[in-house]
Amino acid sequence: MAAAPALKHWRTTLERVEKFVSPLYFTDCNLRGRLFGASCPVAVLSSFLTPERLPYQEAVQRDFRPAQVGDSFGPTWWTCWFRVELTIPEAWVGQEVHLCWESDGEGLVWRDGEPVQGLTKEGEKTSYVLTDRLGERDPRSLTLYVEVACNGLLGAGKGSMIAAPDPEKMFQLSRAELAVFHRDVHMLLVDLELLLGIAKGLGKDNQRSFQALYTANQMVNVCDPAQPETFPVAQALASRFFGQHGGESQHTIHATGHCHIDTAWLWPFKETVRKCARSWVTALQLMERNPEFIFACSQAQQLEWVKSRYPGLYSRIQEFACRGQFVPVGGTWVEMDGNLPSGEAMVRQFLQGQNFFLQEFGKMCSEFWLPDTFGYSAQLPQIMHGCGIRRFLTQKLSWNLVNSFPHHTFFWEGLDGSRVLVHFPPGDSYGMQGSVEEVLKTVANNRDKGRANHSAFLFGFGDGGGGPTQTMLDRLKRLSNTDGLPSLPIPALGPCRLLLLNQFHDVVTGSCIQMVAEEAMCHYEDIRSHGNTLLSAAAAALCAGEPGPEGLLIVNTLPWKRIEVMALPKPGGAHSLALVTVPSMGYAPVPPPTSLQPLLPQQPVFVVQETDGSVTLDNGIIRVKLDPTGRLTSLVLVASGREAIAEGAVGNQFVLFDDVPLYWDAWDVMDYHLETRKPVLGQAGTLAVGTEGGLRGSAWFLLQISPNSRLSQEVVLDVGCPYVRFHTEVHWHEAHKFLKVEFPARVRSSQATYEIQFGHLQRPTHYNTSWDWARFEVWAHRWMDLSEHGFGLALLNDCKYGASVRGSILSLSLLRAPKAPDATADTGRHEFTYALMPHKGSFQDAGVIQAAYSLNFPLLALPAPSPAPATSWSAFSVSSPAVVLETVKQAESSPQRRSLVLRLYEAHGSHVDCWLHLSLPVQEAILCDLLERPDPAGHLTLRDNRLKLTFSPFQVLSLLLVLQPPPH
Repeated sequence: MAAAPALKHWRTTLERVEKFVSPLYFTDCNLRGRLFGASCPVAVLSSFLTPERLPYQEAVQRDFRPAQVGDSFGPTWWTCWFRVELTIPEAWVGQEVHLCWESDGEGLVWRDGEPVQGLTKEGEKTSYVLTDRLGERDPRSLTLYVEVACNGLLGAGKGSMIAAPDPEKMFQLSRAELAVFHRDVHMLLVDLELLLGIAKGLGKDNQRSFQALYTANQMVNVCDPAQPETFPVAQALASRFFGQHGGESQHTIHATGHCHIDTAWLWPFKETVRKCARSWVTALQLMERNPEFIFACSQAQQLEWVKSRYPGLYSRIQEFACRGQFVPVGGTWVEMDGNLPSGEAMVRQFLQGQNFFLQEFGKMCSEFWLPDTFGYSAQLPQIMHGCGIRRFLTQKLSWNLVNSFPHHTFFWEGLDGSRVLVHFPPGDSYGMQGSVEEVLKTVANNRDKGRANHSAFLFGFGDGGGGPTQTMLDRLKRLSNTDGLPSLPIPALGPCRLLLLNQFHDVVTGSCIQMVAEEAMCHYEDIRSHGNTLLSAAAAALCAGEPGPEGLLIVNTLPWKRIEVMALPKPGGAHSLALVTVPSMGYAPVPPPTSLQPLLPQQPVFVVQETDGSVTLDNGIIRVKLDPTGRLTSLVLVASGREAIAEGAVGNQFVLFDDVPLYWDAWDVMDYHLETRKPVLGQAGTLAVGTEGGLRGSAWFLLQISPNSRLSQEVVLDVGCPYVRFHTEVHWHEAHKFLKVEFPARVRSSQATYEIQFGHLQRPTHYNTSWDWARFEVWAHRWMDLSEHGFGLALLNDCKYGASVRGSILSLSLLRAPKAPDATADTGRHEFTYALMPHKGSFQDAGVIQAAYSLNFPLLALPAPSPAPATSWSAFSVSSPAVVLETVKQAESSPQRRSLVLRLYEAHGSHVDCWLHLSLPVQEAILCDLLERPDPAGHLTLRDNRLKLTFSPFQVLSLLLVLQPPPH
């Protein structure tokens, strides 16, 4: 071999090596063209199409018809099953033999009745290893089945990835043959690609970069693709380079296989089940070939699906979990959204998830795994702590457009002071592929240099599944300890559930295709039906053995006494208004209609319509004035005469914005949409009186939002109620528009308060910094409040989550109209209610939190099986308004259903002692964690049917009550 010249041109040398490994150029004579050797077509190929997702045993009994390479199949969401009959040539003895398969769609290979590997062009899995080395006695003929789903890894968008699916899309089989695979060529290709990556990544100013390029050039010199006997020399050159190790101070990257699978997104739930099988069986195959390979898998729901649909595969998963290679992570039922679900919903995610992992894999997860989400509740650290979790991995903050988060490894302190260790993989992805560029980026991006010298590196195709490949593993093994790069070890280590399933971050938020949204709505119907059945059973149980007249049972599910106006059903379908009093977490009977109406203890509601068409509603607590189009011109707190609406402004002003993001249609709202604000103006004379006063007064109006969309609203004020309600019905038929409602307040404050799970947060009302400006809209749950000293205004709602307070204008986001990935998103009829509550003093002392709960959880009028109870009854009550009894549930492991779990939280942001009053026969009371595990030191003393509880700000307490057995 001639010696390399002393002077080499960087670009020509680099491109020489690139062409030597290129799949596009010079494949007739370069190394890439020798990856596969001899080939032959499959012996017999046949197929059948079905719109169903059939089990294997049923599919193989169907009528298969002759097929050939080049055939088209489809349309979208159908399945094409191929029967592949193979005969391996005798001459291939001693060789590695693959089935090479390239088709559109996602494939799954079945062998001997079990799934063995996924096949996807997008996931770089286009061959299945039939044998590592064909033996003399190995069978030459066998039959495989390939189940091909008519959708890609990321669905079947028409024209772009996130577009609505193309229902007529067709798919094609482009390759189906047997071929000899040259493993030595593959390893040389991996080495040369890595050397190229090091040369490019370290750059011309780095000595190690030149060493990499020099080594690669030498390998090209000695390697003759047509003469395999030259390969070992080239391999030795690479081994010498990669065998030069780095120092002990190198940053350490922990490479873990992963396959993020959205539980539903651009494909339906049922397709996710098959995505899990395709991805995980491929991961297991890699584990068999690579004992050091560790694969992290989250989401109990997906494992439950595989357990049900693929029991053989699931048994192998459990086997590899015992070996420490398949590692369940996360602790939740699905990777839920971090903003929208309630605090109790988040607890149930962990409760169901952790119990599943314990039952199926023998231990709970010690980390929360949520790489892909749309936000992070400040109560998550406390919820994690209560579920036995102290570490958190996520990724999505790297998507920020305006501000770059300043850390990758840090302690996150939650609302109550709980702390968890958080890590964002600095490579800014949960779908790495093991390239040098990604490894170097991980080190360069790390914002905690000097403090944290370790980073996670999650590799494998994700979002739509796919997972790691052998090539990724080969890259990472080669880079494990090479000078110039970081050290890189591969570590060795029911209805309720339907509701949890729908809390997946692309479902509950609506960033999914129409098919998923429709299926989610069916889930909700099932949940409501089941819930109504439970309600009826509960009402019957409450009435058991109690004498009294027939009638209705009024149930209060909230932990405070309520005096409210209700519309009670009458025979024939009509309703009558009644003022009812119901104790805390209890019930009250309703007497027959003849004695319904006692004298009002409070001022009745007065309704006056002026000659100009405006209407005034007054209940002695607040006075509401509406202009002739239904806008709010005045809202006065009667006792003080304090006006809540800004001078010269109007509230209940609907505004329409253009809503065209840069790309992510259903996901992103851009700041520039605020520049397109257009008030929606009504016509004078449309406001009319509804209910004329007494127990309730109301006015209603119609509003044409656009030529295609309209709105009707009833503005309601009840006797004794501190807030005015706006019952709204919208017929919405827009494209890329955003509807909000605004309330300019006569309040000045630099901070507004928003409810989150189990508490609340303050956020600025100004745009002083880029961090403030980027939060031009934030998320909130049931209320937001703008208060100055002594007075404030709260905006409550029963189902909306987007909110903002800029200056003194409170704004609630109502409806959007994105067209991707669901072209029908939000289209149609909507009903929702929001309310406005002016108050004296702080929102805590004024009862804003309780008012928002009452708006969201109306009193229930349940038909009482005869006889109905004659007296009221309260199960639980709390002595302090700062403490909310959020949840009463049956304990998960309750023998004979004799144990309850109560969940309470401190809602004001204060230290407080309180008494919990009980009416049930309690035998034992014990503090427990969120997974309902008793605290050994948590036994509480019951005194006069009361328990004393102590809270710190925003603390969540769970209480296990063991009830006394019934008398014999």
